[in-house]
Amino acid sequence: MSDNGGAPGPGSAAGPRSAPNQSVALAAMLFAVSMTFIDQTIVSIAAPSIIDELGLSSSGMQWVVNAYLLTLAAFFALGGRLSDIFGHRRIMLVGTVVFVLSSVLCGCVPTGEVAQTWLIVFRATQGVGAALMFPAALAVVIAVFPVDRRGRALALFFGLSGALTALGPLLGGWLTAWTWRAIFWVNVPVAVVAVVLTALARIPNIRRPERLDLPGAVLVALGMGLSVLGLQQASAWGWSSFATWACVIGGLLILVLFAAYELRLRQPLIKLQVFRDRAFTADSLVLFFAMLAFVPVFFFASVYAQVSLSASPDQAALFLLYFFIGFGIASQWGGRILDKRGARPAMKLGTALGAVGFALWAGKLTDLSMHDQWPYAALAGAGIGFLLAPASTDAVNRAIGASYGEVTGITQTVRNYAASVGMAVFGTILTHITTDRVVETLQSKGVPDAAAQDAARSVAEAVTGHPDGQEPSGSGPVASAMRDSMDAIRLDFAQANQWVFYGMAIALGIAFLCSLLHPGTRVTQADQQVTADPRAAPAD
Repeated sequence: MSDNGGAPGPGSAAGPRSAPNQSVALAAMLFAVSMTFIDQTIVSIAAPSIIDELGLSSSGMQWVVNAYLLTLAAFFALGGRLSDIFGHRRIMLVGTVVFVLSSVLCGCVPTGEVAQTWLIVFRATQGVGAALMFPAALAVVIAVFPVDRRGRALALFFGLSGALTALGPLLGGWLTAWTWRAIFWVNVPVAVVAVVLTALARIPNIRRPERLDLPGAVLVALGMGLSVLGLQQASAWGWSSFATWACVIGGLLILVLFAAYELRLRQPLIKLQVFRDRAFTADSLVLFFAMLAFVPVFFFASVYAQVSLSASPDQAALFLLYFFIGFGIASQWGGRILDKRGARPAMKLGTALGAVGFALWAGKLTDLSMHDQWPYAALAGAGIGFLLAPASTDAVNRAIGASYGEVTGITQTVRNYAASVGMAVFGTILTHITTDRVVETLQSKGVPDAAAQDAARSVAEAVTGHPDGQEPSGSGPVASAMRDSMDAIRLDFAQANQWVFYGMAIALGIAFLCSLLHPGTRVTQADQQVTADPRAAPAD
């Protein structure tokens, strides 16, 4: 008997395959990948509550966010290749199981000294599950839709999956009011729906048996991990530290070695020859610089709202909703521009609007008024909305001579590595500037330099800044000065965030320049037909 439209199993007679249900298959894959997008943002809202209950440091909390992004980036290419080799449906289901089990364990983290390590480890395994799931889910969508309907299906896939990122802050705010642990447990019912729909959709397990490039997978994971470690720890080690630069430069050199190694292989982990396509290179560069801002903005805007604006998690979620209103509306227009005129106009418009929006938003952060910022937050979101789906879809459509799994592995690796770098770099900037600003505030209150430095580092590490209105505990002149200076310290934190948001504006400005490199050519259905791989075969 054939399995969901796949090839007959060993010893069975060949028979007609059941056609997959395209609508159910698309719904199943969207439910699956929604977890990966929601988890990029949902933790940001709960960050102060997690820090408070588990006693995490600021850098530790950033690693809770970054562990997911980094492993997602480091293993995405491997996930794409495993999907090609062992079958898209099978790897998608394996990834879903790994992801949801990791989510449950994240929600069950014990308190005490082991808490930070526990949470980082299982956030990392969540990222591995997502890296297996996403490229396989995309490959399923491509496999079940014919060429003449594939463009609309891909636009819906990228558009909805990107928009689902908006659910993270909203769910996070609502669930955190009950318990922050529920932000991880919510993935369980979503995963169950995805698995049930996958079974109902009769999806064939298309595979392409080839050699797996394990050395390449190790090199890319090691290179990304080391480079982000150096950037992340720069706030603790210092930019003059040998360890900081050893990690950053060493990681980048390993990535160069990885590229040289891949170019020599007949069956590499990533076919880097696809970068010979100027349009694909432009798409990837735009995605890289845009993603420096897109995922980190949720973390930094959420913490800013809860520290500087004294907002509750629910209020912080509504603050981020301004961004997503702009994102949601613009993503629809961006899809239409892609269909009619190609990716280049949408990317140019999106990067320009994003750069202006983030710059104007940065200028309003020190007003300490949530409602005065909504036009600029919405403008920044609109910029990302215009470019995200067109750049991603155009890159996937250019999988000429390579599998969709491989090309998706490249683009998603670029996106998630950029998000990890953005979290690390902007987190370091925020910590340094917050420390400097708080030192100045405390010194103005007569606190000695050494005591001011110690207190400022504590504030920067705590990051929450007592957003619930509680005053710092303790007695003595330093504690008294801290209590008297809380309003000024909240402003200090807002000024530090200004540097972060101006950095995001610069990243979008660079993305605009990269969009000009795109030749403006469009991929036709005839071009997409070339991507059909004669080596691909259904499996059981």
